[in-house]
Amino acid sequence: MSLTVSPAPPPLDRQAEAALRAAFEALENPSLAARLSATVGTPIEALTARLPSSLQGGLHGAVRKALVAAMDAALRTSPSAKPPGIASSWLHRGLAAATGAAGGAFGLAGTLVELPISTTVLLRQIAAIAAEEGEDLARPEIAAECLKIFALGGRGSGDDAAESGYFALRIALAEALKGSIGKTILPGFIAAVAARFVGPVGLKLSAQAAPLIGAAAGAAINLAFLEHFRSVARGHFTLRRLERVHGAATVRAAYDKLAATRDVAFSKG
Repeated sequence: MSLTVSPAPPPLDRQAEAALRAAFEALENPSLAARLSATVGTPIEALTARLPSSLQGGLHGAVRKALVAAMDAALRTSPSAKPPGIASSWLHRGLAAATGAAGGAFGLAGTLVELPISTTVLLRQIAAIAAEEGEDLARPEIAAECLKIFALGGRGSGDDAAESGYFALRIALAEALKGSIGKTILPGFIAAVAARFVGPVGLKLSAQAAPLIGAAAGAAINLAFLEHFRSVARGHFTLRRLERVHGAATVRAAYDKLAATRDVAFSKG
């Protein structure tokens, strides 16, 4: 009886290597704090100290509710559904700007009210990127992959790389998701995502708490928030596409090589 040996997946070509490098930069160089700091012209340290303590206690619950509401609404219809002639990315940018403007016009109270709306807009854009990278949005596990972006985009430059590096966090989220595929996503998985997403939301609210913040600045903050998570989503779903073609082990080895090269450069610097 002969055994059929499956052919080895092809090695990374130049195009795949370039895509991997772009994904690595997006996933290993969190930039949300810098984006928001530049948007409002305030140092990062001042941003993080600005959120009123009265809001900090209830923020995790608000974030968890926003994620649940977004899951219910964002993936119910095609993320590419749009008026004729308008690219979905520009449609979502417009919606993000509009909700941010409303939040900025009404202060912190307005930003909390619009949080489920802006989270839904963001999740729809994440789903659109997933579809562009070849994911089947009809599969329940892909909805969970879209939700993971909120956690993957919640990593900060001060996090322990061993515990919060891209692959370490991806494995932890996969563990939290076990048992929920094909059913309602387990509360434990939602809580794990919310625990990471609460940091970026806190930064966003802090930026919108800046003195004299208005509708225009609120729109700019929401757009910076959207672009950060779009970048993380592109990186994540690019890696998944490369894994389907070249094999997970090949992609992981190439990713680790990039990480090692970066670490050597840092140590010499």
